[in-house]
Amino acid sequence: MEIKPTSDIHLPPGFRFHPSDEELIVHYLKNKVASSPLPASIIADLDLYKYNPWDLPSLYLEKASFGEDEWYFFTPRDRKYPNGARPNRAAASGYWKATGTDKPILTSCGATNIGVKKALVFYKGRPPKGIKTDWIMHEYRLLETLAWNPKKKGSTRLDDWVLCRVRKKQPPQGHLG
Repeated sequence: MEIKPTSDIHLPPGFRFHPSDEELIVHYLKNKVASSPLPASIIADLDLYKYNPWDLPSLYLEKASFGEDEWYFFTPRDRKYPNGARPNRAAASGYWKATGTDKPILTSCGATNIGVKKALVFYKGRPPKGIKTDWIMHEYRLLETLAWNPKKKGSTRLDDWVLCRVRKKQPPQGHLG
């Protein structure tokens, strides 16, 4: 496990890290994949799929002074099968299940597709009898045309890096029941 220390970052009072989907793709994920400098060392490197989502906040907060409601990670994705294209999203005591369709991430002018966002929900247990939890993740990845890094022959690595935003869904306010 590698989590880059962020304790040397001094942020002003009131700082909130709420990047748009476009900012996550353009300024963070694209630079990470290309080994270019990041705007800040705010997003930790972590093999996310080795952990349960409820363990992530404490792992993240060990190295960061922010992240109260959602947490960001760079993580590699492995293949489910050696020659396949399906990602392995098994975790410590469950799995992340994709919901809905991939959402294209467009530039702010709406002209260019720069990446893809996938929504996932964490289920405890093993498929198909997993129990749905309140943990949600958005997984951001570059389009295949942008992810130019050649894959190593025989590697189970599907993507060198994807960017994940993890949060726990909160019950509706004022709900009596």
